[in-house]
Amino acid sequence: MSDCIFCKIIKKEIPAKIIYEDDKVIAFEDINPQAPVHLLVVPRKHIPTILDLTSEDNQLIGHIYLTANNLAKNKGISVSGFRTVFNCNKDAGQAVYHIHLHILGGRRMAWPPG
Repeated sequence: MSDCIFCKIIKKEIPAKIIYEDDKVIAFEDINPQAPVHLLVVPRKHIPTILDLTSEDNQLIGHIYLTANNLAKNKGISVSGFRTVFNCNKDAGQAVYHIHLHILGGRRMAWPPG
């Protein structure tokens, strides 16, 4: 998608604080952090919402979560705890229509979430 901000970050057309990348995903710091650690794991494949996932994306979704696992360990939030979130559509707070997993940690999380 030519107008997708995450696609532009993936293509390095706009800057981001990238902390990890491989052939399937890229991970970077959220520009509006909601916790001391707030990272986004974004697939290189453009998928607008989780409703657009297909069975062909099974391995990709698993890879996104395994990447989150490793990043939480590397950022030192795996023992104390962290939250992972996929937002889907406007009412859930999805602002960029390219799926992305939020990793939030470094503080106590409230329940229910906002």
